[in-house]
Amino acid sequence: MARCFSVALVGLEGQLVEVEAAIGAGLPRTVLVGLPDAALYEARDRCKAAVASSGLQWPDSLVTINLSPAALPKAGSHYDLAIVAAVLAAGQSVKGAGLDETVFVGEVGLDGRVHAVRGVLPAVLAAIGHGCRRAVVPLATAAEARLVDGVEVVPVASLAQLVAVLNGEPLPEVTATARDMQRAEPSASKDLLEVAGQLDARWALEVAAAGRHHLHFEGPPGVGKTLLAERLPTILPELSPDESLEVSAIHSLAGLGLDGLIRHAPFAAPHHSASMASIVGGGPRLARPGLISVAHRGVLFLDEAPEFPPRVLDALRTPLESGAVVIGRSQIQARFPADFQLVLASNPCPCGMSTTQGAVCVCTPMAQRRYAERLSGPIRDRIDISQQLKPMRRSYLREALRTAEPSAVVADRVRHARERQAHRLRGTGWRTNAEVRGAHLRSHLPLPEGLDELDRAVAQGRLSPRGVDRVLRLSWTVADLAGRDRPSAGDLRTALSMRRGGVGPTGLVA
Repeated sequence: MARCFSVALVGLEGQLVEVEAAIGAGLPRTVLVGLPDAALYEARDRCKAAVASSGLQWPDSLVTINLSPAALPKAGSHYDLAIVAAVLAAGQSVKGAGLDETVFVGEVGLDGRVHAVRGVLPAVLAAIGHGCRRAVVPLATAAEARLVDGVEVVPVASLAQLVAVLNGEPLPEVTATARDMQRAEPSASKDLLEVAGQLDARWALEVAAAGRHHLHFEGPPGVGKTLLAERLPTILPELSPDESLEVSAIHSLAGLGLDGLIRHAPFAAPHHSASMASIVGGGPRLARPGLISVAHRGVLFLDEAPEFPPRVLDALRTPLESGAVVIGRSQIQARFPADFQLVLASNPCPCGMSTTQGAVCVCTPMAQRRYAERLSGPIRDRIDISQQLKPMRRSYLREALRTAEPSAVVADRVRHARERQAHRLRGTGWRTNAEVRGAHLRSHLPLPEGLDELDRAVAQGRLSPRGVDRVLRLSWTVADLAGRDRPSAGDLRTALSMRRGGVGPTGLVA
């Protein structure tokens, strides 16, 4: 009998799994127990064939493989390396050096090669927390595993190298294939200079970036809604070291390539035909993170937002408030971080021409109403900034191009505004205005001047109680960008106008 360790991931939390292999008397067969899913159950045949093709001997008797704790559901092919190591050690084909302090994560192929798997980074982080000091991982994910401090990473490309590790011998040379050396594709650089005009929308984007406010762009096709949204990450501050590790772990679990820590805010833009599970997260047994978790600490952009199924949009309501999503299954619950900044883009009507001067809208009033109602009231109420975009006229466009600013200049102003917020909110656990609770806004921070206008908006039913808090947060962000220690009456009017839509770069209603 022999044992070694792997990791079961439930959400981003990992639990150490003890992989035991026992060789006993009986007809030659392999039994795998411990609540495996289909991919893991197939490891019996996959590992046996890989061992044989590598010139090693699979025990010619009854082999029982147990995954403990047995009550924990287990899924995935990343247990293959641990199963092979335990079986070879139980059959005394290897010495089994250092098994008690080593975690094994990787999938084996029928030819004995070791393939990359998702979730290596969170798995190694969990192993460190349980006292493991060495991690044997596929060669393709070695750079990912080395992002964790305090662990010896041993990359292997084949079972021949795994045997050398278990015998305490130098690793034999193995030529890495293109699949073994996978890398994340570099993203093309984007800059706000590429946006022609739309100064009002650029100002709304800057305010949203400074306070991490949710944003809704509305306008006809081709005015630059998508162009602006895609450039929001370029003016956001870099992630902190802890945030980088957390975001990188989520991307690893989602199966996205990593070539070092993710240091910039991520950007996710699902198509409107995407399923609920792909956006929110899910899976048949153990849930996987959705795109709202991939956008954690970054931006989730929903282009043509009214075209998304209403149930998908309404599923965002809880994550928008709590910053996390909990996916329940019959045997276990998985929690994924989902603290994202939401950006919506929509047309004013199905054809998109109802607000364009000189254009002809072919939509009936009922079609326009149904289109607008696809964004429910609760979702609209959670959006801090609404900005309408219109086609640029030639004379105004020429002036806008002359005064356009690159992302670096805007990002510097955003960074200074974020520093003011961090200083004001020190000791509270919050870092940006969008995170501050309403009670703290009203009792621990000075209220803006000119609250009478806010009271009138509530009395007339134009602002909900949640909307009042969002307007107060917006007024603080506008004041932070202007370098003021307290929002003025003008800042409050600007925030209220941004809530209703149509604010210019100087804070005046467009």
